[in-house]
Amino acid sequence: MDKVYLDNASTTCVRDEVIKKMQSALAECYGNPSSTHSFGRTAKTAIETARKTIAKYLNAHPSEIIFTSGGTEADNMILRCSVRDLGVKTIITSKIEHHAVLHTAEELEHECGIALHYVDLDKNGNPDLEHLKKLLRQDDSKKMVSLMHVNNEIGNKIDIDAICVLCKENDALIHSDTVQSIGHYAWDVQETPIDFMTAAAHKFHGPKGVGFAYLRRNSGLKPMISGGSQERGFRAGTESYHNILGLEEAFIQSYENLEKESAQILEMKEYFIKRVNAEIPGAKFNGLSGDPEKSTYTLVNVNLPVGPEKALMLLFNLDVKGIACSKGSACQSGSAMGSHVLNEVLSEEDLQKPSLRFSFSIYNTKEELDYTIDVLKEFIKN
Repeated sequence: MDKVYLDNASTTCVRDEVIKKMQSALAECYGNPSSTHSFGRTAKTAIETARKTIAKYLNAHPSEIIFTSGGTEADNMILRCSVRDLGVKTIITSKIEHHAVLHTAEELEHECGIALHYVDLDKNGNPDLEHLKKLLRQDDSKKMVSLMHVNNEIGNKIDIDAICVLCKENDALIHSDTVQSIGHYAWDVQETPIDFMTAAAHKFHGPKGVGFAYLRRNSGLKPMISGGSQERGFRAGTESYHNILGLEEAFIQSYENLEKESAQILEMKEYFIKRVNAEIPGAKFNGLSGDPEKSTYTLVNVNLPVGPEKALMLLFNLDVKGIACSKGSACQSGSAMGSHVLNEVLSEEDLQKPSLRFSFSIYNTKEELDYTIDVLKEFIKN
C-alpha cells in the first residue's frame, strides 16, 4: 500500500462536508464579525449559531462556549486564569497529563507559588481515587483538579463522573483536557458537574487552529487575552470565522454519526488487538489500551519485542512502507527523553523496547491493518 494513516490521535483528515463549509465561508462571507454592516452581521450570526450548536450537543448554555485556537490555549487559559481570578492555591494533576497542562502547572508553581501535587497512579496509569480524596482534604486551600478524560498516549478512560462528584464534595474546581474525548464521546455537562473542558477541532475531522473552552457559567474567570470585545469580551482578537464554521460542521457530523462511527472504529481496534495477540508473540498493550471496555475505542499503544538498537529503525521502516503512526504522542516524537507517559507506567525492561501508538478513524480499513501487521511481523522477524 502507498499510504496507511494510523496517527489519528495526532490529527485527523478533514471531512469533505467540513471543507465544503469552510470554502463557502472563505469565498462568500468575508466580513469582520465585529463590523456593524451586513457583511459583519452575517459573519457574527454564523459564529453565534455555531456556539449554540456546540452548546446544544453538550447540554450547555451558549455563553459557556469560548472559541480558542485549540486545546493548548484553552488549557493554559483555564489554569492560569483560575489561579489569577479564583484564588486557586493548589493544583492537583497527574504525571501523565498532556504537557499543555503539566508545563502550565509547573510554571504556575514557580511564578505564583501555588502548591502542585500529583495523584498516585495504579499500574495501568489510572488515578488512585483514594489518594485524590486525601489530597483534596489535606488542607483548606482553594484547589483545582486537572485530569484528562482520555489519555492521548495510552488511551485510558478515567471515571470522570466519580472525580467530578469527589471534587464537588470537597469544594474543589475540576478541569479536564477533553481533547481526545470531545467528538468521540457524548457529554452532558448537567449530568457531569464539570467546571472546565477543552476541545480541538482537528481531533474529530475538523480544521487545525481552532477549538473551544467550556467554562461553566458564573465561573468568575476574566480574560487572558485583552484588546477587544470578541467572544463576549473574554478573548480579544478577530474571530477565525471559517475555522469556527469548520469546527461546527465537524462537531455536527461527529455527533450525528456517533453511534455508527464509534462502532465502526471499535471494530477496527478489536480486530487490530486480535491480530497482534495472535501473530506477534511478546507484544503487550500499554496502559489499558488493549482493553476496549476500559480505554478509548480510537487507539492502542503497543510494546513490541524488539531490542534497543533495532528499535531505532522501527519508525523509519514503517514510514518507508507508507505507514504513519506515533512513538508516544506526536508532541513527543522528536524528544530524546521519550514519552513521559510511558516512563510512568512501564517497567524498566519494557522501556527498553519500542512502543508505538496506532490510532484509528472511520477512513481506515481492515486491509490497512492487515498490511501494518504484516510489515511489523517482517521487521521483527528480520
